[in-house]
Amino acid sequence: MFAVLQFPGSNDDRDMVFAMKAVLGAESRLVWHKDSELPADTRGVLLPGGFSYGDYLRCGAMARFSPIMTAVKRFADVGGPVLGTCNGFQVLCEAGLLPGALLRNRDLAFICDDAQHVRVERASAPFTSRATAGQVLRIPIKHGEGRYQLGPEEVARLDAAGRVVLRYCTPGGDVTEAANPNGSVANIAGICNAAGNVMGLMPHPEHAVEGLTGGSDGGVLLGSLIDFVGARR
Repeated sequence: MFAVLQFPGSNDDRDMVFAMKAVLGAESRLVWHKDSELPADTRGVLLPGGFSYGDYLRCGAMARFSPIMTAVKRFADVGGPVLGTCNGFQVLCEAGLLPGALLRNRDLAFICDDAQHVRVERASAPFTSRATAGQVLRIPIKHGEGRYQLGPEEVARLDAAGRVVLRYCTPGGDVTEAANPNGSVANIAGICNAAGNVMGLMPHPEHAVEGLTGGSDGGVLLGSLIDFVGARR
């Protein structure tokens, strides 16, 4: 079972449950942020997009103190897969489960684009096993604070360790400044932790699982996670 966390202000939680359960066939349910434990049958955790706590302090800064996050950290520490999308990525960074920070977009404007392209840099379980290195995916974005920032030496270490999972790119796969929608350092769209079981990304794979509504490339990422959980059983 996949636990989809629900914070005050989440607005993609039910979209994630629908994508996982109705489209991809994986049992998923909402878990309230004040719960102190994950359901006993949890096999994966998903932190959805939205505006947790209204983004009143910093995106994700208040959600990191929700009781459920202590359980999420324990789950991640023993190798459980955790995926954070958009606001979920921000929460994971604020909670220290991923390095770096998400800042205001370069142009200080909210971005909404259903045709954003990202290049897969790391093709491996649990999040990109259905992809190949260099594959280009089309996944929507919608955020105001998605500019990933980390010092140049730390970025070099992430790259060397294969922890940069996705980069913003052109439809042809070229990583260029013009293809970078928010000014993220090194065009980074998604990263993982050192163990590889925690990933954060700004694009929304849950909004790209049906051909009639934005394509199905998001299923490559979510489907990889489902495969991983199935194999662990």
